Amino acid sequence: MSKIVIIGAGKTGRGFLARLLKEQEICFVDKNEALVDALNSAGKIDIEFFGGKKPPLSFPFKAAYTWETLDPAAFDGVEVILVAVGGSNLADVGTELKKYVTADTRIIVCENASAPARKLKEAIGIPEIRIAESTVFCTTIEKEKGSLVIHSEWYPYLQYDGDAFGEDGLSLDGLKAVSNFGGFLDRKLFTYNSASCIIAYLGALKGYTMYGDAANDEEILAMLDKNYEIINECICREYGYEENDQREFALLSRDKFTNKTLADTVTRNAREPQRKITPAERIVAPMLLQQKYGKDSSILEKTLAAALLYTPAEETEWLAMLEKKGYEGILADICGLTKGSAIYDRILKMAKSKTVFS
Repeated sequence: MSKIVIIGAGKTGRGFLARLLKEQEICFVDKNEALVDALNSAGKIDIEFFGGKKPPLSFPFKAAYTWETLDPAAFDGVEVILVAVGGSNLADVGTELKKYVTADTRIIVCENASAPARKLKEAIGIPEIRIAESTVFCTTIEKEKGSLVIHSEWYPYLQYDGDAFGEDGLSLDGLKAVSNFGGFLDRKLFTYNSASCIIAYLGALKGYTMYGDAANDEEILAMLDKNYEIINECICREYGYEENDQREFALLSRDKFTNKTLADTVTRNAREPQRKITPAERIVAPMLLQQKYGKDSSILEKTLAAALLYTPAEETEWLAMLEKKGYEGILADICGLTKGSAIYDRILKMAKSKTVFS
């Protein structure tokens, strides 16, 4: 049994990370004194899964602390520290951690923020310390306000940057080392985020409110599956991933998005389209990758046209941009597509005619 410290006893820390490592000796550290007291009184973690896909879990942990009550022995011989706090809290966590860690300590930061490992490392101030980034795909929510019970998606592992630890890797079930993590982030963008946009913008065009309903629309689901098949092949060719591994990765994405028990909205996933249609982002970049390998990019072309037609009143910045630039300016200046190119003309035609579904 290995010793694990999880910084952040919130939904991700308890409902995802602790579940993956439930066979280990786990200590939590959290700044929320009331939460720490409640966890210590309970002495266990309770998790239920959306849609009853897996039986509920209940398992013990070693202890929970605030920074003020922390027993320094919790870090003695620790296998890995997992940091699951918001990006704005990383500097504070680093300031506290520097009291307990050494250059040999291994840390995984579990936060989908910009450069979280760099921010945490700077705050700790030990140049040699090894901090790996990771990607959190698992959705977790409180069962109800004030409840310790977590409702969670079933997701089998945490993928982290294996190169950050070199040959001194981890051997813990539930943690999956990934080489070339930068490529993996592209893989996530082209598989997960791209699929999310297909569902959100096409779903909005069809008038759906709930995300799970849009994902299960027969026409949208058929388009989603077609795009998965095409982008899977392109990702394998571009980055060298195994076909079966990429197929499993995509299926986990599909299972998540089509699960109606995950109460998510089309609006939340479609918000701020101006951020999602730039050349390096989740619609244009995979679309151009499909073009690179001579594949059908029509699904993502339709998605981009649907994004141009997404005009809810609350998207004031996006509406102002549409008003100023028009479809032509958005496609050229924001998306980086060449005016007069075949792909530019196809998308522009769909947007102007408001005909995306044929």
